[in-house]
Amino acid sequence: MRRTARTTALPALVAVAALGLAACGGGSGFDDTEGGGTEETGEGGAGGGSLTVLIGSSGDAETDAVTAAVDAWAEESGTDASVRVASDLNQELAQGFAAGSPPDVFYASTDQLAGWVANGSLHPYGDQLGNADDFYPSLVENFTVDDQFYCAPKDFSTLALVINTDAWAAAGLTDADVPTDWEGLRTVAQTLTTGDQVGLSFGPEYQRLGVFMAQAGGGLVDEDGTTAIADSPENAEAVELVQQMLVDGSLAFPSEIDSGWGGEAFGSGRAAMTIEGNWIIGALRNDFPDTPYTVVPLPAGPAGQGTLQFTNCWGVAADSPNQEAAVQLVEHLTAPEQQLAFAEAFGVMPSVESAGEQFRESFPEQAAFVESAEFATGMPTVQGASEVIADLNGQIEGLETADVAAMLASVQQNMQAALDSAG
Repeated sequence: MRRTARTTALPALVAVAALGLAACGGGSGFDDTEGGGTEETGEGGAGGGSLTVLIGSSGDAETDAVTAAVDAWAEESGTDASVRVASDLNQELAQGFAAGSPPDVFYASTDQLAGWVANGSLHPYGDQLGNADDFYPSLVENFTVDDQFYCAPKDFSTLALVINTDAWAAAGLTDADVPTDWEGLRTVAQTLTTGDQVGLSFGPEYQRLGVFMAQAGGGLVDEDGTTAIADSPENAEAVELVQQMLVDGSLAFPSEIDSGWGGEAFGSGRAAMTIEGNWIIGALRNDFPDTPYTVVPLPAGPAGQGTLQFTNCWGVAADSPNQEAAVQLVEHLTAPEQQLAFAEAFGVMPSVESAGEQFRESFPEQAAFVESAEFATGMPTVQGASEVIADLNGQIEGLETADVAAMLASVQQNMQAALDSAG
């Protein structure tokens, strides 16, 4: 097993305890002087009007990088553009949409997409992009509603297995023991569990446990996104596996081992392995620089390999008076060279396949995250799904003693109700 080098500068992503890539932000809506250009510009191209870009930032590194990229485009195009960081992104966007003066370009999350499409807030520009075919297909699917590709994925992450290489060696494990299936995962988790550390730790939420559902061939909704499948036998098998590991002590949720999230449990040495996204790389570098690690794809389940992916897109407002310039800006921001610059600046993974090989060469410690895109599944995007998942997460906290069938039955009822309401 290769000991991971820690020479590449990758600033930490915040919000690591949750989804990592889920944008945050907010405030008040934009007035006519701050956002959306001017009435005279209509949908004029670059060189007319102005653009306002609203982001939910992970910190100064992200803010500075996005601002520099937007400034460079503005200088080249002749269109004024400014970046604003929100403190509550969804709230500020909702206020801007309601007032008819939203930002022209903004971070948009998968869980908000369906609602914004339904109320006509988004301009569907995805197919207009010259690089539309370069995005990972699974990411395009995340931002497609009724066969309409609405917005360009700005970056993404998948979940992979992060292993403490010192703990691994101390337990007498070798490269041959890297788990490739569930039984292998249980075995190494038990082997790595000692009086001072648990073998595996990850957050008590669908955003982690869902990888096992995917590996079993399950999930919360079917491929068509119209029918709930939460109470399927495949999901039961996946959840029962996690429950068994909790019971035998080879798995512990972070709060049970004095940690706020899986990355802290891992970095502090309280857990020998964790399941996290690539935001953990920056967090380890900043907070636990002496923790040696390697990252491998998650082991396969009965149905094969599976993981979850998280992403945001560059939304363009339906009420923007300068949509043509806004789309041109997005095309600049999602170009391979620009996405690779963002990766260097604040640790995200490019959403375009053409940048994948260079990303792997530049950040070999993150190769497993990129490779996992081939079998990744996105979060449900139907309106109401986020509330259903929040309720499920509350139940997962007590999973060790939970009635798995009853838990999945409640999720089935709630998710189907959300699907029926949206349909």
